[in-house]
Amino acid sequence: MRLHVGCAMWTHAPWQGRLLPHPLPPGERLRAYATWCNAVEGNTTFYATPARSTVESWARQTGPDFRFVVKLPKSITHERRLSGVDEELRSFLDTIEPLGTRAHALRIQLPGSFSPADLGVLAGFLRGLPRSCRYAVEVRHRAFFDDARSEGLLERVLAGAGAEWVPFDTTALFQTPPTSDAERDAWTKKPRVPRRSSALTDRPIVRYIGRDATERTIEGWQHWVGTVTEWLREGRSPTVFIHTPDNADALLLARRFHDDVRARLPGIEPLPEPMPAEPLTLF
Repeated sequence: MRLHVGCAMWTHAPWQGRLLPHPLPPGERLRAYATWCNAVEGNTTFYATPARSTVESWARQTGPDFRFVVKLPKSITHERRLSGVDEELRSFLDTIEPLGTRAHALRIQLPGSFSPADLGVLAGFLRGLPRSCRYAVEVRHRAFFDDARSEGLLERVLAGAGAEWVPFDTTALFQTPPTSDAERDAWTKKPRVPRRSSALTDRPIVRYIGRDATERTIEGWQHWVGTVTEWLREGRSPTVFIHTPDNADALLLARRFHDDVRARLPGIEPLPEPMPAEPLTLF
């Protein structure tokens, strides 16, 4: 059994020199991250499609079992809302092709205004996607969580395309008022939606955001430890991404989550040993 865990990014200033070696050239930063985690969210692609040579570098820095959950550009999902995007989509898929099987899923994050009334557009978009990739959809409109009919319709659309519904669990974040600037900022930006923990496919993906206080983050993910353990027992292959408002300790927390699940299922393959943040010396 293998559990994949990761963070929202592979380079973050608070990690440099403390958790990851610093300085590192751009072509080595992902390689160092991949000694800590075996998955990463590809959020940078939401803002701009990278050069193909950049994606080739990502592939060189990671092993074949490493997982990227690559986010579709916002020009496709938010600006054009999945309509009239065939040429741009083909260009994007060609760009990420060097990842091969490392491209575990393409994540289609939809804006909060994308409602049940838009499900026909989503269904048509999913039907037009190549079957060589896996797809995962994240919705933020409250109706998909509060209205059973809308929830059921979305599940049918996703099931018809073999796509997963990605939950973004923000319940720990909003459980009590924020206590730091990073938490206050997250309160203004993250979606307030109920927790959802049903898997539609054999490869569920979870995004969880805790608090800046480590103990609050760990307390908040206990539900997921149990859920992920059951998924693994069922033969599913989950990927879990750990966020906090400041992400200062997200690398450590992702590994801690992996440890917590592995304590229940010792047969899970361990993560690699992290690359030392400082060069090894004789003394």
